[in-house]
Amino acid sequence: MRHALITAGSKGLGKKVAETLLAEGYSLTINYRSDEIAIEKLCDEWHEYMDRIQFVKGDVTNKHDLAQLVEDTYDRFSRIDVLVLNAGPYIFERKKLIDYSDEEWEQMINGNLSSAFHLFKRVVPIMRSQGYGRIITYGFQEAQYAPGWIYRSAFAAAKVGLVSLTKTISMEEAKHGITANMVCPGKILGDMKEATIDYAREIPDEETPVGRSGTGEDIARTIQFLADPKADMVTGTVIEVTGGIDVLHKYR
Repeated sequence: MRHALITAGSKGLGKKVAETLLAEGYSLTINYRSDEIAIEKLCDEWHEYMDRIQFVKGDVTNKHDLAQLVEDTYDRFSRIDVLVLNAGPYIFERKKLIDYSDEEWEQMINGNLSSAFHLFKRVVPIMRSQGYGRIITYGFQEAQYAPGWIYRSAFAAAKVGLVSLTKTISMEEAKHGITANMVCPGKILGDMKEATIDYAREIPDEETPVGRSGTGEDIARTIQFLADPKADMVTGTVIEVTGGIDVLHKYR
């Protein structure tokens, strides 16, 4: 049985990814930061799968929590086949770089970039020993081109760095059967993070060229493909799942 480790997997996009991989027969370790109520709901909702699910509390901005997360995962399941870096701290307040506090900057860099370094350092050796691994990170539209993004300087800088890190790890670890790719969600807001494609098709969305909002299922289906053993030719890529909307400029 293949095992997936998903950060921030208790709700939103992470929950939809977890749900999809569960249906594929995976066992899961789901990291969460603090929402115990969400975990209780998942235990009820997924009660039939609880023999192959582990929940581990931890903050992705804390390297010690990340080390414990990997240790707990391996101790119970003895393998990590898929690593999904779903967690991505974000500051919604629109502010220019000069108005960021040191703490806010460090949260963005640690949560979105340094967290990847600490997880890769611990997970890649496990994947090497297996001769197999799938790493999936998250970015934003056009991140691979290092665009400026007004009012989102810290988040954007971290994710642009993560593009390079994802591409680099894909090259360094390809000979070990490990792939690494980035997925960039488009407009997926509120309840749509856990919604299905069929549901979204019932609600016209004039902002998105394809005519509907993005959903958690869109992201989960993309990750499901990248996690597949036969997807080994796809590595070092940045995949935009946007429905054609220009997120970067529309939501400045």
